[in-house]
Amino acid sequence: MYTIKNIQFTRLFKVEGYLKEFNFRKFNTSKQEKVSVDTIDERGNRIMFFMEKTEGDWKIQPQELPKWIPEQEKNLNDVIQSELQR
Repeated sequence: MYTIKNIQFTRLFKVEGYLKEFNFRKFNTSKQEKVSVDTIDERGNRIMFFMEKTEGDWKIQPQELPKWIPEQEKNLNDVIQSELQR
C-alpha cells in the first residue's frame, strides 16, 4: 500500500499592526517541493499563492500579490523550514 503524507499547519504573523493567519499545505505528490499558502486581506478576501524551494530557501512564486505578502517572505520561509524539520 502506497501512502502520501500531506502536511498542513497554520501560523499567525503580525502584519501592519494586525494579526494575519497564514495556512500552509505541503503537497508530496509532485517532484517539486511546493507549499500552498493562503491568507485573507483586510476585506476578508482569500489570497492564495505558492512557495517553492529554490536554492535551499522557500520563495514566493511570481504573481500579483498585496505588497505586505512579499514583505513576509523571510518569515514564511523560516516557518516552513522549521515545520518541515519536525
